Amino acid sequence: MNSLFAFLHHLAAFTLVAALAIEFVLIRDAPSVGNARRLLIADAVFGMSAGAVLLIGLLRVLYFEKGVDYYLNSIPFIAKASLFAAVGLLSIYPTVEFLSWRKAVRQGAAPTVSERKLGTLRTIIHLELAGVALLILCAALMAKGVGMRG
Repeated sequence: MNSLFAFLHHLAAFTLVAALAIEFVLIRDAPSVGNARRLLIADAVFGMSAGAVLLIGLLRVLYFEKGVDYYLNSIPFIAKASLFAAVGLLSIYPTVEFLSWRKAVRQGAAPTVSERKLGTLRTIIHLELAGVALLILCAALMAKGVGMRG
């Protein structure tokens, strides 16, 4: 059962990274109708995969791996969980913005977005990607037992 949950956790995490990478590519230019539609889909996949990573990760910590005490004494785990929360908080702004485009997209029109707002979206998505890269580093350190307290 541990292996199944590890597989599902990794699958959800890779899906999250792929969706975020797609957002990164699609946000480079002012959104066309097609790009806006794809951004909405990518962001929905990002959100669903983040929920799956969180749920499966909690199940692994609580029931299928080394136990809560082990993880709470792992500095890389605490950093990893903190980075996950930070990326999640950062993702709120782009999600709200993308959702505001739905009406225009449904009407077949490209959303109107200022260059300043696009710049903000790009910056946030870059920060999310950097956070995810650091999170992956923390996962590798955690897997090797680096930074255990006590």
